[in-house]
Amino acid sequence: MTNKPDTPRAQAADTPTADSRRQFLRGATAVATGALAATSVPLVHAGGSSTIKVGLVGCGGRGTGAAEQALTADPTVKLVAMADAFPDRIEEHLSSLKASAVAGQVDVPNDRRYAGFDAYKHVIDQVDVVLLATPPHFRPLHFSYAVEKGVHAFVEKPMAVDGPGLRKFMKACQDAKARNLSVVNGFCWRYFEPRRETMKRVFDGKIGAIKAIETTYNSPGVWEPRKNREQCSSDMEYQMRNWYYYCWLSGDHIVEQAIHGIDTMAWATGDKQPLRCWGVGGRQSRTDAKYGNIYDHFSVVYEYADGVRGYHHCRHWMNTPSQVKDYILGSEGIADVFGNSMTGPNKWRYRGAKPARDMYQTEHDEMFAAIKAGKPIHNGEQAALSTLLAIMGRTAAYTGKVVTPEMILNSKEDLSPPKYEFGALATAPVPIPGVTPFA
Repeated sequence: MTNKPDTPRAQAADTPTADSRRQFLRGATAVATGALAATSVPLVHAGGSSTIKVGLVGCGGRGTGAAEQALTADPTVKLVAMADAFPDRIEEHLSSLKASAVAGQVDVPNDRRYAGFDAYKHVIDQVDVVLLATPPHFRPLHFSYAVEKGVHAFVEKPMAVDGPGLRKFMKACQDAKARNLSVVNGFCWRYFEPRRETMKRVFDGKIGAIKAIETTYNSPGVWEPRKNREQCSSDMEYQMRNWYYYCWLSGDHIVEQAIHGIDTMAWATGDKQPLRCWGVGGRQSRTDAKYGNIYDHFSVVYEYADGVRGYHHCRHWMNTPSQVKDYILGSEGIADVFGNSMTGPNKWRYRGAKPARDMYQTEHDEMFAAIKAGKPIHNGEQAALSTLLAIMGRTAAYTGKVVTPEMILNSKEDLSPPKYEFGALATAPVPIPGVTPFA
């Protein structure tokens, strides 16, 4: 199944205007009641006890984890279809699910296992809820199709890897609202109760006025490239197997992983757009060709209209100290968001349930409860904003330019490959600040 699906560049009719983009990211995309009534679809099994059919698109570790959490969330949920670019990934992770505590809710026979670039359609066409966990490049395409088919979606972060993809995702978010569909994103830290309690106190003014946010995601990196070129039938297969290391697939690690810290920054600022950002980055440690064309470090400053500044730093360097921390600096104290504590006159530390409930499970518990209650959750816009900020930071480092939200939202830089098939595919050069242009 190697037919090329619709690409973002082929969706010009879906591109929002500049005004609608700004309105969307301010959280003001409400649709008129009359339009809602005309286009809405009923929630699946709302208030009933019938089986909720779930499909998984993207059979990696995160997708398999999401499937297990979806099945754990409600006994009426059944996994009925799976899709991935590669059939071996389906078989490997289906076996894992069949050996898990939710094995009794797994019903995916051979004829409901789909491989290839168009496999996602076969899954979405026969389910009530889809779990989207492929490499991020495909997120806008798969999500748009799910909304078109009236299917609720759990959408793993990030939401896109470039401006055209983000616009496509935004348009689908508007359509999902109009159709009364649940859209739950994978920014899991917003579902962690200790962090929710910490942020509530920040919003209640317990550290005074926010002055700055500092987020850090320093780690040794993720998995090493899984396959060498000789083990793969084509350039496309090689890049897809090692998707993390190619910007067109992952968006680079600031967009795919460190975006969790950027999402905390967005959360602290009330999910507002910054005015601009600037930053640096490069390849200092992971210079071997097997690491594709992504950077191994970034440092970005975000400036907001109220004078608040956000400072984000991330790196993937072996044999260096790891630090994954978020701090919110206020006029009367500091919130340690990972430490779930505060300094200052209102000194505080989280004393709730220990261990706290698993945040990945909470995502699905809340999503399926909302679906069954007929009260859909829709946090797609919040996910789009955090993705926008991450793409801004990457672009600032790649080009050396000061980057605004409007630049990304109007960008014509489409990272899609020329065609979706397992054949030849050149690797884009590693960006050079001051040389790599903004598109």
